[in-house]
This record gives sequence, structure tokens and C-alpha cells, in this order.
Amino acid sequence: MKKLYQKYLDLILEKGTNFTHTQAILINYHKENRPLIKYLVKKLKSQGITDIYLDEEDPNLYHRYLLGSKTEIKNNPYFDKQIWNKYAQKGACFLMLKSEYPALMDDLASSNVALASKLMLDSRSEFLIKQRNNELPWCIAVLPSKTWAEKLFPKEKHSYDKLFTLIATLCLAKESKPAAAWEKLIADSNKRVQKLNKMQIKSLHYTNSLGTDFTVGLSKDALWCGIGQDSLCLVNLPSYEVFTSPDYKVAKGVVYASKPLYYNNQEIDGIYLKFARGKVVDYGAQKGAEILKTMIEAEEAMHYLGEIALVPINSPIAQTGITFGTTLLDENAACHLALGEGFPECRKDSQNLSNEKLKQKHLNVAQNHVDIMIGTDDLKIEAETYQGKKVIIFENGKFVI
Repeated sequence: MKKLYQKYLDLILEKGTNFTHTQAILINYHKENRPLIKYLVKKLKSQGITDIYLDEEDPNLYHRYLLGSKTEIKNNPYFDKQIWNKYAQKGACFLMLKSEYPALMDDLASSNVALASKLMLDSRSEFLIKQRNNELPWCIAVLPSKTWAEKLFPKEKHSYDKLFTLIATLCLAKESKPAAAWEKLIADSNKRVQKLNKMQIKSLHYTNSLGTDFTVGLSKDALWCGIGQDSLCLVNLPSYEVFTSPDYKVAKGVVYASKPLYYNNQEIDGIYLKFARGKVVDYGAQKGAEILKTMIEAEEAMHYLGEIALVPINSPIAQTGITFGTTLLDENAACHLALGEGFPECRKDSQNLSNEKLKQKHLNVAQNHVDIMIGTDDLKIEAETYQGKKVIIFENGKFVI
């Protein structure tokens, strides 16, 4: 297993960092995976990188602090991430290694969890702006946790190793030449992106047996994007999607989630969203309804779409048949949409524009961005182009273009 750990971490460094652009790095990770971080640091130093900031998080400590009052949470330096702004000013690379801790936050008030999340977002606002504008290299990848592995594989004696092996496989780290395998995947993704952009799509109509009957509009200058495209490095590892940011003022109908959403380590299941004139006007969930409400009502922009993404049901992650309980993996198993922040790269000539200018391009501007999985094995998506042509681009959960 040691060789596989190292091979996976080497892949993250090779595809998720860019040291032609910077000589500094901030690594965000959970305490449990400190031994793996020691390997990364040693590897970075061997490559001459010495400006390394380790932003270690402790989930149990995080949970303990959220048991306090809102005043205590607001005054707690644990939720201050201003150091991210300092490293953003340097143009540093940001490596975010996410692990999940199922049920850890179940006994907490969703308002306390949301408050802590907002404090951390507010305190690293400069980083978030530079991240949005692709001004610095950044990557989000996944590392297992013991409790997460035990939940997914309760009968396995070595559940952590099993989950790590599965993650490494889905990230192509078990290939003989992982970086080359990713370059091929990127090239194939870009071919599909080019086809979608040539179509000049005006709207997409989604239908399936869950009851989804939903139409979303695209602006004339919308651009579809794919993995590794126009970025300083591979920002999501793994990634199997093509995506765009829709016209946030044009969406109607109802959409039903096909998978649970795990938001701040709290589960929301059975989600539905009803749209009119681009805005979520009604919503609910069979489980975690209050969490969903807290998320959507946190800001007006969370009532509008920032992303639509297409992922076929035969993607490698979908084929595992596992709901992993982390967005980075689950969003690559199904078509999804996101409430909140849109992507400037999904508009022509939109780099470094002000928020007002982005809104004029009908791009949603928000502090948060939350993906909700909606893909099913009977999902159908019909596109209407600006030339008035109707084309089915997705049928039975798969691309047909």
C-alpha cells in the first residue's frame, strides 16, 4: 500500500500544483492524514520548495467549538483563515485535501455550522477572488478518513486501505503512467466541450422519472468548459464533467436530486427545487430540510444557479455504485447543478471583471457554491440552439453527441 499512497500523492503534486507559476504552497488537510502530509512536504522540499504553510484542521476540535454560542464562534480564531489571503498575495499554490467525517455534525445546530463556514469564507475573501479568476494554481483532492471508510465498508477489516485504493483507482493513480492518462482524459473532454460550444445552446430541458421537468437558459456568450481547460493546473481530482454557468435569470420548472447532499458534514436527502424566472421559489427535503433552508437563505444569490454540469452515468465513479458522501466524488457520478457562485471562465472575455460587470453578463455572483446531483439512468436533456434547432444531447443518462 505504501507505494500506492506515494504514487497517488505524486500524482496530486504533478497535476494539482504548478511551480512554474509559484514557489509557495498552502496545504489544507485534516489532522488524521498528517503522515501523508509529511511525505508531501518531504517531496516538495526535495524539489526546492521551502515556503510551505500547513493549514491543519481537526474535525473533533471543530465540532467542539461549534457547541458554543454564536458569540463564542464569532470570536474563535480557529475560524480565521486570513493566512490564505497572505499566500494568495504571493500567488501561492493551494492544495486542499478533503476527508469526510460522517455523522460528526449531526447533533449540531445547522445555524452554528453555517456561521462557522461563513466566517471562514469571509476571512479568505481575497483568496476566493483570485481563485475565481484563475489567478493562482489550486487543486481539491480527496484523502480517506477512518470513520468515512468504516461507514462505506463496515465489514472490511482494512476499510481505510480499501477506500484509499478505490480513490487512487478513480484518480487514475494505478495506471502505469497516471499523468499521461489524465492528459488523454483532458483531450477527450475538450473534444466534447468544442462540440457543445459550436452548438450555441440557448436552453436545456431536463426530464426524468423522478419528476424533474426543468428548463435552464444559457446566455449567448456562455462557454462550456472541461477538466484541465484554461487552468493553471487540474483543479479537481478526480473530474469527469463538462460544465458551464447558465444565465442565472432564466430557469423554470422543478428538479429532484438523485443523490443525498452532504453539506458541511450534514446530510440532506430527497431534495427538490422549484424555479421561476431563474430563482428558487420553493424547495424542500425529506431529510435535513432545516440545513437546506439555512444554506439557501444564507444569501439571495443562493436562490440562483451558478453551474450546470453534464456527467454520464457510465463515468468510472458512477460505475462503482457507491454514494461516497463527498461532493467531489459524487458530483462526478451524475449530472448536477449548483446554487451560488458562477464561473467567469464560462463567459467570453470575463476574466477579472467586477461583480457588477459579471452580473451584467448574467453570471451569478455569490459567496458560496453548492453542487446538487440530479442525474439518473433515464435522464433526457434536449437542447435548443440560438438558431432554433432542437437537439437531444443526453438520453438514458448518457451523451448522444
